[in-house]
Amino acid sequence: MNSTFTPIDWMIFSSYFLILILTSVVLSRVKLETTRDYFVGSNAMPMLAVAISVLATSQSAATFLGGPEYSYGKDLTFLGFYFSAFIAVIFVAYVLIPRFYAIKAVTVYELLEKRYGASAKKQAGVMFLIGRLFASGARLYIGALAISMILFMDIAPLHIAVSIMILMLGALAYTYFGGIKSIILSDVIQAMTYIGAAIAVLIFLFYSLHADLSTMIDILSRENKLQVMNFTFNGFEGGFNFYTILAGWLLLNIAAYGLDQDMTQRVLSCKNKSEGAKSLIYSIIFTIPVALLFLVIGLLLYLYYQHPEISGFEGAVDKNFQGDKVTIMMYYILNEMPEGLRGLVTVGAIAAALSSTNSVLGAMSSVAIEDLYRPWKVARGETSEAHFLKAGKMGVLLFALLLSLMAMLSYYWQHATESHLLTFALGVMAFAYAGLLGVYGAAIFTERGNAKTVLWALIGGFMTVLFLQSYVLVFFGIEWKIGFSWQLVLGTVVSFGVMMLGRSVEK
Repeated sequence: MNSTFTPIDWMIFSSYFLILILTSVVLSRVKLETTRDYFVGSNAMPMLAVAISVLATSQSAATFLGGPEYSYGKDLTFLGFYFSAFIAVIFVAYVLIPRFYAIKAVTVYELLEKRYGASAKKQAGVMFLIGRLFASGARLYIGALAISMILFMDIAPLHIAVSIMILMLGALAYTYFGGIKSIILSDVIQAMTYIGAAIAVLIFLFYSLHADLSTMIDILSRENKLQVMNFTFNGFEGGFNFYTILAGWLLLNIAAYGLDQDMTQRVLSCKNKSEGAKSLIYSIIFTIPVALLFLVIGLLLYLYYQHPEISGFEGAVDKNFQGDKVTIMMYYILNEMPEGLRGLVTVGAIAAALSSTNSVLGAMSSVAIEDLYRPWKVARGETSEAHFLKAGKMGVLLFALLLSLMAMLSYYWQHATESHLLTFALGVMAFAYAGLLGVYGAAIFTERGNAKTVLWALIGGFMTVLFLQSYVLVFFGIEWKIGFSWQLVLGTVVSFGVMMLGRSVEK
């Protein structure tokens, strides 16, 4: 295993953080007078910048490491997920976004207030906050885990805490002072950084292999590594096949791009519904080649480690690291990557983690302030925008603290249980999606449902997905294995069914 950072690596690392400091100072110099300025940029953000920000928000350190892991172990069928994302984005752009703009929404949950009353907005907002705390806290932990491994060559609690602090301070530098405007513009910088790092890895890996492109393609083709679409129905075990893509993964993407404030907040910062719709469509057009980039890196890693005749690699791949199992990308970074490139890749992983962390701080604060705190204070006579703007910034600090604590808890949670709990934490947001999909489906396409059924529908969707987890089914002596995509379908059906029990209300 290589030693820790070399002077060249530290120079690259320091240069990146110098750029972060300088850009955060520049981007924070925006005039903010209202929470609409802070949370949706007064609907004045450039469409292309928003599109790149959505791209950056959809990526994370988990994507940076997980994409290569998937293609290394399997093939290119993960691209099908982005085919479903493209369909979902079209739906969100032309069905949901116009409705959000029609009511001049700051958060997506305001649509439920128009349909079912203030309590529905609050309930959906609370569901979002709980889900995001677990999901984004665990995602932050994964980013910190990767950074600790690379920077300190260990995963000691102190170094994990330092890595969490590095990420959170970087996110706060943009989010606290400039709000959504600085978040979006910083996301452009972060996207360029981690995509640039990935391209550098791709080029280095390609030239590390002693074979031409046609030979590589021939090997990968013969070993079924280039399959893009799987039309085999494997029951309800899930995976990325044609049927799950048009079912659960499609629902997941509709929820992620249209019902999750973390993603949709920046779309609501565009000038109008047309610009918002375009930003979403462009974002998925940009995302597909980025996803392919990481998958191709995984294929090259497969050639490097599984075909020593063209790589010269000697020995066996042992992905155990101090009791944890690392991805193939992390194994390559720790063992093979030369000085300079290791520093660049570390910066890329930080950039990927920052682009998802700064956005969630703004999203959680916007929901907490606009959907929960503002109505409570207005009912008590408080109408000052200066007060709510200050509250929005305090909300950012509060959620920065809570997410950091959740990330640290995830470290102890994972090591104490050695179970599926971290997987559960990462999936909590999607657990919440089932309920939200059912509620919004009823609100948009039917006349059914009311304020009472919203709460039970949200709970019903969540509990359905939870009950269908393999570790819960086994506890009840049930041996079924139901893939997450089908769990989401069933959870959405249950949530929608609960909404249908409510008496009709006028839109």
